[in-house]
Amino acid sequence: MSTLRKSLAIALLPISMSFASIASAADYVIDTKDAHAFIQFKIKHLGYSWLLGRFNDFEGTFSYDDKKPTESKVNVTIKTASVDSNHAERDKHLRSEDFLNVSKYPTATFNSKKITENGNGTAKLIGVLTLHGVTKEITIDVNKIGEGKDPWGSYRAGFEGTTKFALKDFNIKDVGPTSQEVEMYLSIEGVRKP
Repeated sequence: MSTLRKSLAIALLPISMSFASIASAADYVIDTKDAHAFIQFKIKHLGYSWLLGRFNDFEGTFSYDDKKPTESKVNVTIKTASVDSNHAERDKHLRSEDFLNVSKYPTATFNSKKITENGNGTAKLIGVLTLHGVTKEITIDVNKIGEGKDPWGSYRAGFEGTTKFALKDFNIKDVGPTSQEVEMYLSIEGVRKP
């Protein structure tokens, strides 16, 4: 190999390595079609019990490489009118101007900014949540459930996460001193894109 070719190969090596690292991260579509993903919440009711609910209509994607988990990215969009607390009248109230005001704010979004590993198989996913017209940074505690091939020839990866935040941070009124924070539980399974 000539000196010129050797020099060119050495010069292009970092670029090729960079493209290889980009290509190694896989892109996934969150599997809401077959109901293998859930966004659930709970909030105290008068301090006596927990009110549980979920959002039935959402979509999203994430990228993930198990060798470089800190480079992962997540994007989710939730239809706020799909709130479901297993009680029609209460859900109607939750959709009203008193709470989610879904006619004015039909979607909520989450977009990740960075991930930091805890060193014990868990991580903190930091991103911005836009809800009720307000955008704020939140942190989600993440645990990887697993990844691998499914029986239908696709490849899947799954995670769970928890977070909590004050309703007032998003200009949503609470219903008393014991009902000011909402806790979220996320179970996300994604199908890798071809």
